[in-house]
Amino acid sequence: MSRPPTGGRRGPSGPKRRPDTRRPPEVDPARKVALDLLAAVRVDGAYANLALPELIAAAGLHGRDAALATELSYGSCRALGLLDAVIGSAGNRALADLDGDVLDALRLGAYQLLRTRIPAHAALSVTVDLVRAGRHPGAAGYVNAVLRRVSEADLDTWISRLAPDRADDEIGYLAVATSHPRWIAAALSDALGPRRDELEQALRADDAPPAVHLVARPGRIDRESLAAQVDGTPARYSPYGVYLPAGHPGSIAAIADGRAAVQDEGSQLVAVALAGAELDGADTRWLDLAAGPGGKAALLGAMAAERGAVVDAVEVAEHRAKLVRRTTSGLPVSVHTADGRDPGLPPASFDRVLLDAPCTGLGALRRRPEARWRRDPSDVADLVRLQGELLASAAQLVRPGGLIGYVTCSPHLAETAGVIARRPAGLELVDARPYLPGVPALGDGPTVQLWPHRHGTDAMFLALLRREP
Repeated sequence: MSRPPTGGRRGPSGPKRRPDTRRPPEVDPARKVALDLLAAVRVDGAYANLALPELIAAAGLHGRDAALATELSYGSCRALGLLDAVIGSAGNRALADLDGDVLDALRLGAYQLLRTRIPAHAALSVTVDLVRAGRHPGAAGYVNAVLRRVSEADLDTWISRLAPDRADDEIGYLAVATSHPRWIAAALSDALGPRRDELEQALRADDAPPAVHLVARPGRIDRESLAAQVDGTPARYSPYGVYLPAGHPGSIAAIADGRAAVQDEGSQLVAVALAGAELDGADTRWLDLAAGPGGKAALLGAMAAERGAVVDAVEVAEHRAKLVRRTTSGLPVSVHTADGRDPGLPPASFDRVLLDAPCTGLGALRRRPEARWRRDPSDVADLVRLQGELLASAAQLVRPGGLIGYVTCSPHLAETAGVIARRPAGLELVDARPYLPGVPALGDGPTVQLWPHRHGTDAMFLALLRREP
């Protein structure tokens, strides 16, 4: 059986039928970290991108071991739906009947077999050893048997067995093949509209490890100086962006002292577009209406400082408001812990208002490995209601002639075009495309939808709205 370019393969003599229990288990530290990460996500609802660095540090992993732990952790989280379908087919027990630790081990083993080049005998041996050394050593035989059956077919074969026929149900097929919930695949297809032929590219982009994007905060450091200091590359589109080729951002001096920060280029672009859009009259008071954790508020604050403006930032959660204060320290930003729907600020008093509304986050799935399995289609209605209420508040707070930038990190049409279609009376759409110069494939306007597979950014949506005089 041929091996797909990114798939696993069986060892030359095939996996053993029974685990060798005569020797003590050998626990591989990188795989142990990955297994612990899966447990933290499952049991504690941990965010993989926050929990994994702590686990790697606690285990003392560096170099190749840290890289392997990262690949196995993030990859298993992203592929969870496909892995569970394969395990369910290869095993003789319902997944709900399996102990969580055993299921995590099966997921980790299946990922190595199907989506890495790790030899099958090694993937089985180390996974079984993890089980033998864990809380349920008696399950080692079952794990070995299931993974042996998983290893009998490659990834493409398993997809052909489990997915609908592509000719009859392309969305269903791609949902299985790219390990996305079907409702997310359908939402992305709807958002692509006439360019639905890009759906597979869009889904696979969610599995591509994103590059680290830095922002050079204007007035503190310029993009070229930051790029030179970190051996990076100036961003293609953002005038403040830098692509970091390698290394840990936390070790960069400019980040440590607040001259720069980690920020996706898409997030930079929507803030820059709002700040750069044409505006008649006063331009001294800006507002970030849903500011946590503060990245956009800091960029707005740095741009405002250069132009003699000030920024108010609103965040409903106190712990996130503290993050905003920390992130915007030294900038002309006043932080208010309040509900953006009724923040207690003077109406009609802001020249520019950024509303980066809470959303499903479907545009940042590549950065949040487990997120696609935590969201549910039932979440959308409540979020859309909140987005509409926040937009109504922004419409009250912006002055006549002032601008609102409505932003979501989601391409879901209900959260983007749907909210804008029901916008408060007196808000006219402004074509946002001229304020993202040099960015290709922005569509027919007046709103803008960025995409990971087209632009290398998170899938940020932007609508610019002017309050009629």
